[in-house]
Amino acid sequence: MEKTLELRSLGNTGLKLSCVGFGASPLGSVFGPVSDEEAIATVREAFRLGINFFDTSPYYGGTLSEKALGKALKAVGVPREKYIVSTKCGRYKEGFDFSAARVNKSIDESLERLQLEYVDILQCHDIEFGSLDQIINETIPALQKLKEAGKIRFIGITGLPLGIFSYVLDRVPLGTVDVILSYCHYSINDTTLEDLLPYLKSKGVGVISASPLAMGLLTESGPPEWHPASPELKAACQTAAAFCKKKGKDISKLAMQYSMSNKDISTVLVGMKSVEQVQVNVAAATEVEKDEQTLAEVEEILKPVKNQTWPSGIQQS
Repeated sequence: MEKTLELRSLGNTGLKLSCVGFGASPLGSVFGPVSDEEAIATVREAFRLGINFFDTSPYYGGTLSEKALGKALKAVGVPREKYIVSTKCGRYKEGFDFSAARVNKSIDESLERLQLEYVDILQCHDIEFGSLDQIINETIPALQKLKEAGKIRFIGITGLPLGIFSYVLDRVPLGTVDVILSYCHYSINDTTLEDLLPYLKSKGVGVISASPLAMGLLTESGPPEWHPASPELKAACQTAAAFCKKKGKDISKLAMQYSMSNKDISTVLVGMKSVEQVQVNVAAATEVEKDEQTLAEVEEILKPVKNQTWPSGIQQS
């Protein structure tokens, strides 16, 4: 019998998310073309293996990800109450716009592409590229109205610098923001999100962590050319990946398992675009025997660059 994916509570939302979340950006042909058939087969396999959380954005593939996910969800035909969909607003192919007017237009466009009546979570996408005060005074109030209108159920914010979360959460009424999505801050090379978890818990905010492979750093093939990490961080991760390979181990699997080990993180989002990727990620999550020995050795290799990050966004005044 296949071991089932663990479901974890998301803050005070009442939602229970599979500990592996389906990152749908690759469905937007961001990392090479994906046909409708492939997208449908991938989403079907995700459901079969117990994934119930799907995350997208109008920015991914310039709206293609939302369209592909919408088609796939419809084709697979799972009842709407059985899955959780999150999309975003504020970041688009043409740039950033966190105005209330754009948010209102954005959700209607997203619902049409996703072929849904509502989304479970609408998140302000990469808020460090906008004015945080605009997010607080204009964007979030606009999202609250969408919540009242029944177009969205919960409100989230996303971004790279961890300081943006407390800045916003300290300035909005408790319970206004339901979820944060952080990426590249809970993986073998960077665990800085951990320090923020007690604070987020005290605010009743659910935590989604994305990019357990640190945007390709913790893979055998290495990160894409444009990766913003320092040469030292890239080199250390490359050394760690080569070390794992020599031992007959897969650094990506190790990284996935590491990211999922913290139960205070509701779900770990991983980009997927094939049936095989879904199977590999779910297998990593449900494996009982973890390779603590190799993990300790990899942590030792990455020690000199631990918690190194990179700048993102505009300088907030």
